[in-house]
Amino acid sequence: MKPTANQNQRRFPRRAAFIIAKYSVREGTYRDIIKNIGATGVFIGTWRRIAEGQPIELRFPVFEFENQLKVAGRVVRSDRKGFSVVFDRPIDGLICKEGHFPEIVHESNR
Repeated sequence: MKPTANQNQRRFPRRAAFIIAKYSVREGTYRDIIKNIGATGVFIGTWRRIAEGQPIELRFPVFEFENQLKVAGRVVRSDRKGFSVVFDRPIDGLICKEGHFPEIVHESNR
């Protein structure tokens, strides 16, 4: 089923990221790079073909490398560059306040 235009609209903005995520889907458990992130979802860059519509569980650091978030969601889009995930619940700490995106950690900061 193709998403409608309203389903493609994001409730919260996303920003560029470079964060290693571990995720589990039907195809297996993998590690790949989060390319953009927001309070309600991420885009993960990968060459793997991940089926749309399936549940996904992710673990990744956002605010501190030592503390990993564990979030659940659903794969909503997949193409040759990666796939998009919408979380079951927003990550409160990533909701923009007064037009400013909160600070997040990046793998390049290590």
